[in-house]
Amino acid sequence: MGDGASPVSTLKTFMPDDKDFQVKVQRIGALVGELDNIADPEARVSAKALVQLLLDLHATGLERVLEIVAKNGDAGQHAIDDLGQDALVSSLLVLYGLHPLDLESRVAQAVEKVQPRVRKGGGELELLSMESGVVRLQLRVTGHACGSTGKTLKAMVEDALYEAAPDVGEIRIEGIEEPAGSAGFVPLGKLGGVITAAPVMTDGS
Repeated sequence: MGDGASPVSTLKTFMPDDKDFQVKVQRIGALVGELDNIADPEARVSAKALVQLLLDLHATGLERVLEIVAKNGDAGQHAIDDLGQDALVSSLLVLYGLHPLDLESRVAQAVEKVQPRVRKGGGELELLSMESGVVRLQLRVTGHACGSTGKTLKAMVEDALYEAAPDVGEIRIEGIEEPAGSAGFVPLGKLGGVITAAPVMTDGS
């Protein structure tokens, strides 16, 4: 390359920021929700059909990619697992029902991963239950933490769970007075109502 730029550095220039990607996903979810507000019945049906066809096309392509990767045995499965751990790719796999881990597993992993950070911040976190997409957690502020600690820890927990499981329906955090739920967050389930999710990839795919 004449300008001396390496292929890796050039690639990084075009790689989207994870947070920017999440913002765009939420914007898409909000716009999909607004399709029902289209006054003209024919235009409303056509708009939904267009979104459905585009998502179906992407889902088919992604599923085929994972099938090809999975043919490489253990190495392929490790690659799929790595894709599932990437915040950006994970959201896409969740959207199309192709994530290698189910919702319960992703929530459990997210809780386990954020627990040390919560403890370090002066709190204790426990996963109480998960049913019908609703996650219930117990968050306790320990020691002599200041009044804003609970709010900070709550936001930390919500961010961690929504990143790992953007398709979760609702997060209920007990022990904190203010209601849970990140302002403006649109669960991927809102998009899931427009698409028919492809089957989850398994080792035997």
